[in-house]
Amino acid sequence: LFPDNITTEQQSAVLVKRLLATSISCITYMRGLFPESSYGTRYLDDLCLKILREDKSCLGSLQIVKWIQGCFDALEKQYVSFFPFFLHDTVTELYQFKFKYKNEVPQMDISSNKMNFVNGVCSKDIKEASRLLIRKLYLLMQNLGPLPNDITLTMKLLYYNDVTPQDYQPPGFRDDGGPGDLLFDGDPVNLRVGSVSTAFHLMKVRVTTEKKRMGTVESNLIQKNGPTEISHQGLDCDEEEEE
Repeated sequence: LFPDNITTEQQSAVLVKRLLATSISCITYMRGLFPESSYGTRYLDDLCLKILREDKSCLGSLQIVKWIQGCFDALEKQYVSFFPFFLHDTVTELYQFKFKYKNEVPQMDISSNKMNFVNGVCSKDIKEASRLLIRKLYLLMQNLGPLPNDITLTMKLLYYNDVTPQDYQPPGFRDDGGPGDLLFDGDPVNLRVGSVSTAFHLMKVRVTTEKKRMGTVESNLIQKNGPTEISHQGLDCDEEEEE
């Protein structure tokens, strides 16, 4: 599922794209958004994963696949900074993917036989962090209460403005002239799922859901004092946190 070696920028990009696709597939499958025919099966160790595929009999899942491919384009160009997708009319569940690009050249520590990097982490640690992220996401989805009927799923991309052309739109996306803030329906709870860092990319995943839908979610995932009005900028400002 994930590359055996993550020592080049291309391998790192493949990892991040697969993590994104796997995470979105996990969320949509576990939240019951699309039929079984919209998913293929892959395995991560002993964990059976359902991965979205192009299912022409389900226009909704087909659209999600196109959006994921559009996000891949923005990732390859290193334009996208933040990728929220949410279930609404007013937001009832919010999934946040944040990306950073390090643009570093990893230096190998030749004194070690474990392929460690002076300014990075070894492939084994990266793969372990990736496995942990997916497992925690699956565990979280299993413990969330059911969603309301007739929900709508929306995806947005936010960009690094200093490098992104003003007229850039990846395939499947269009310019959004709406307000930047999202009004959450109910009492929101912010959950830190995890992050994966390579010498070239950083990806963080968070979930915001309604408090009454929490079930038996582990308390160490909960971020206290979640706002009811959620600003894209506010969600993006976590530079001071260490993960």
